[in-house]
Amino acid sequence: MIYESRDVAATRPRLLPWSNLDGNPCYLVTDDTGTGRLSRLADEIEAVQLGMADDLLGHAVDLLGDTRATAPQLRYLAACLAEALHDVHRIARSRGARLPVPPGDEEDLDAVPEGGPGS
Repeated sequence: MIYESRDVAATRPRLLPWSNLDGNPCYLVTDDTGTGRLSRLADEIEAVQLGMADDLLGHAVDLLGDTRATAPQLRYLAACLAEALHDVHRIARSRGARLPVPPGDEEDLDAVPEGGPGS
């Protein structure tokens, strides 16, 4: 008898919070509980990225409230916010892709998520 796991979230590739040298996304395929060394490292990096984004939001509020802020300061802030938003978006896509699939939605599993392999 062949047993097929219905826990597809555990077998789907995890989008990691870093890119390869060419800027392409990196994925981790694991069949364990997500407690492996690389999974823990990815969790730690995600926590750092989320913390930095939160700190940056506080700085942005302060800088935008300062009438003496210069155009170069605001451009730099915008660039930092865009980078932080990219990181947070990647984390959200990664975590969303690992959520369990509700019963009856299995037909959507064949769809490749945005930013997934081949895009």
